[in-house]
Amino acid sequence: MPFPFASPRRPASAPPAPYRPSLQFMMAHPAHFIALGQGSGLGRVAPGTVGSLWGWLSFLLLQHWLTSSQIGWAIAFAALLGWWACTVTAQHMRIADPGHIVWDEVVAIWLVLWLAMPMGVWGQLIAFALFRFFDAVKPQPVRWADQLFKGFGWRGGLGIMFDDLIAAGCTLLTIALWRHFFF
Repeated sequence: MPFPFASPRRPASAPPAPYRPSLQFMMAHPAHFIALGQGSGLGRVAPGTVGSLWGWLSFLLLQHWLTSSQIGWAIAFAALLGWWACTVTAQHMRIADPGHIVWDEVVAIWLVLWLAMPMGVWGQLIAFALFRFFDAVKPQPVRWADQLFKGFGWRGGLGIMFDDLIAAGCTLLTIALWRHFFF
């Protein structure tokens, strides 16, 4: 049986309208709450950017309570949890890679900040901007990663997470090259 919040009612002849999840949809299942970035993905404008900002802020808060190795374990757990949450939420939304799913951005920006820290606010802002560039523009190899796992089921959830992790890797490589050649 399909999930009751899967799509808005529309006439059979009308083309499918893009589905925008609601607060009710987010709270209906734990996977939705996770995948929608605790609400940061609910916005109408640039949910991926808002989700990345939420990830940045939450990382700064996590630093106060967790050691670096604990953050690393939290990121690994969050990636596996995200695979499940993104799979379930995408199936319930009936969209292979919905833009409102932002847990992939949250986990990826955590990875970037965890591996690039310590750095000041300007460095963090540059890391954030680089990550958003790689995630939004999808130059190679991010485009390849985005196309590798498409669809529904475990494969679709993995695909939602995978291209953002590759964008995080490209961001980290850019930061490492910058530090190597200019500092």
